[in-house]
Amino acid sequence: MTGPNATSTSSPAAKMGRHRSKSTSGSTYCISSPGAESASLSTPNNAGRSSGEEDEKDGGVLFYVNRTGFPIDGVTWERMWTHVAKVHPERQDISKIRNAAYLPKHPVPSVPNFKPTMSVPDWLLAIQNYMKTLQYNHTGTQFFEIRKTRPLCGLMETAREMIRESLPIKCLEAVILGIYLTNGLTSVERFPISFKTQFSGNHFHHVVLGVYCNGRYGTLGMSRRQDLMDKALTFRTLSDLVLEFEDSYRRYQHTLKKVKIGLYVPHDPHVFQPIEWKYLVLNAARLGREDMRKELEKHGRDMRMKILKSSSAQSPIKERSRGKSLSPRRRQSSPQRRHIHRRDKSFDIAALPITVCVCVSLCVFRIIDILCKDHLHFNEKEMGIIKCFSQILN
Repeated sequence: MTGPNATSTSSPAAKMGRHRSKSTSGSTYCISSPGAESASLSTPNNAGRSSGEEDEKDGGVLFYVNRTGFPIDGVTWERMWTHVAKVHPERQDISKIRNAAYLPKHPVPSVPNFKPTMSVPDWLLAIQNYMKTLQYNHTGTQFFEIRKTRPLCGLMETAREMIRESLPIKCLEAVILGIYLTNGLTSVERFPISFKTQFSGNHFHHVVLGVYCNGRYGTLGMSRRQDLMDKALTFRTLSDLVLEFEDSYRRYQHTLKKVKIGLYVPHDPHVFQPIEWKYLVLNAARLGREDMRKELEKHGRDMRMKILKSSSAQSPIKERSRGKSLSPRRRQSSPQRRHIHRRDKSFDIAALPITVCVCVSLCVFRIIDILCKDHLHFNEKEMGIIKCFSQILN
């Protein structure tokens, strides 16, 4: 089994078919563990690793990421089989499976459809069962590249590709797929929960999708362990949910080191805004259990009140349309500005405030009163008109 000190091989990216996505690096690796989901081991060959990929690493065993899209190119395909043979030397049937002339067609699972009669827990269970049908990826090669800094609309496109290809997935891919399948449930809030644990000198990373609805918390996700993936929508507080994961880790002799809680993910799949993955970072090794509970309850309360805002969120959130720039155009807002500041030549005395009307009336009355005292400038007819007007104003 490949250990932490194993070296990695790096090869340039080959040209792919018409469905191939562009990539800047041909092959990079991350790190996998038999117990939890990931480990952060510093290696000299991780320069090509994309930003936000730390949660794709697993401790103890290297695993690769398919960065060239679909169909899988020859380099990635050969690298995957070579890596599987190294990780599982006891499996003698790997070469037989690869070189078999005929293999039965694997059934493609159908995407669950939401029905109005279904409750939220039933719908979440249907989504989790769909993920389990896809199965957990044990090949050592992650088929879908997930960059955490990518906008939500781009990650939703990756989720659609997961459904289209129907290949096994890992924990980070399951979070993106869970967000996509729950976008229609506006009553359900979704947010990422990341864990960092330590076991036998290695650091392991795992991420699940937290869900909140009607005062209850739960999770969706994928893992090698049944109690480290989905949790039913039964936890009253966010702290109860996180501490339940800590208890599950203890059963596998893992020590919880850090917990990262993100913010609610928008339900609009077209927003050009990245997911906030770690708004709250708690060092479980320094904080006691009670202090961590207080911090989690405060964060959960703030999220329910929706007073927390992402540092990367755009204000206002803009949507990208094909062929159009996201930068604001002056010409679009100019007509409104001209309409607001346009001078209205018509005069409506009823639209004036009452104080202005009173002041104008007093000024006019005073002028007329002064003019009335000078009888030399007016004849009798003019004086009669002025006095009559003065009485009306008075």
